[in-house]
Amino acid sequence: MFIVGNYFLAILFCVITMICWGSWANTQKLAAGKWKYEFFYWDYVLGIVLFSLLAAFTLGSWGSEGRSFIPDISQASSSNIRSAFIGGVVFNLANILLTSAIAIAGMSVAFPVGIGIALVLGVLLNYVSMHKGSPALLFSGVLFITIAIILNAVAYRRTAHTSQRAGTKGIVLSIAAGVLMSFFYRFIAASMDLDNFVHPEPRKMTPYSAFVVFAAGILASNVVFNSVMMRRPLEGRPLSYKDFFSGKGSMHLVGLLGGAIWGIGNLFNLLAAGKAGPAISYGLGQGATLIAALWGVFVWKEFKGHYTAVGLLLALMFVCFFLGLVLLVMAGT
Repeated sequence: MFIVGNYFLAILFCVITMICWGSWANTQKLAAGKWKYEFFYWDYVLGIVLFSLLAAFTLGSWGSEGRSFIPDISQASSSNIRSAFIGGVVFNLANILLTSAIAIAGMSVAFPVGIGIALVLGVLLNYVSMHKGSPALLFSGVLFITIAIILNAVAYRRTAHTSQRAGTKGIVLSIAAGVLMSFFYRFIAASMDLDNFVHPEPRKMTPYSAFVVFAAGILASNVVFNSVMMRRPLEGRPLSYKDFFSGKGSMHLVGLLGGAIWGIGNLFNLLAAGKAGPAISYGLGQGATLIAALWGVFVWKEFKGHYTAVGLLLALMFVCFFLGLVLLVMAGT
């Protein structure tokens, strides 16, 4: 199977993770107004599952290093399979809660609260589980990225079209989403032998097998979570699966693409964790918030007409993000 062989390649993979995790939502934006979010989310989940299987039977099965997918998942212990599966359930619930929080409280509140908590708490939890990297540089990098996320939130608030304040419900959902999001990575990391992907410990899984089980957890939980959302959608009438299957093929493809993009980022992050450590790889990956901001500023023109007012905030945001990125990279050297 394909394995990341050195630290700098691992950092490159983490950067690709940032790009993917910060870019998949563009597909949701393309589908907005044409395809119900609940339907899009089903396609998104299926895209993750299909990509995980494709990766497992190709990159995860070719070559002579490591255990190929079928032998690997066949020897995995039930406890490790359960851990990766729970990670998928936790991630899916966190993702749905965050989406609901954005709808209720707005991006300027939900995103920095949710993702900010996920980044800070997630790096802390993953570092405690595996002490890899300089703690001083690691947490300094997290601090700068957190400041960048806050600056991003302030910039969004300055350009908000309405003055409606976020309710308590939106704040609570954001906090819950952030806490859950910080835990999912630990579950999937615990199912793998992060010290040796070439000759992994018996009963542990490779990143490819862990990703497949993780995706299965997302799919299984989505049967429950998204079915509830369809009965009680964020807006409009209740939805049916008949409407989902009668949708245009092009709309289904947009969602599948979104899931595949997120899946690429997740797989690359898991592959990088062996050399970079879970704290660094997770922290860099969650810097995706700033990649999303780049799309918003330069492609979707979300700050159009406000550059004079928020230009300094945006400049400081990108500077803090860059400094945080550099510190996270230096933490593992």
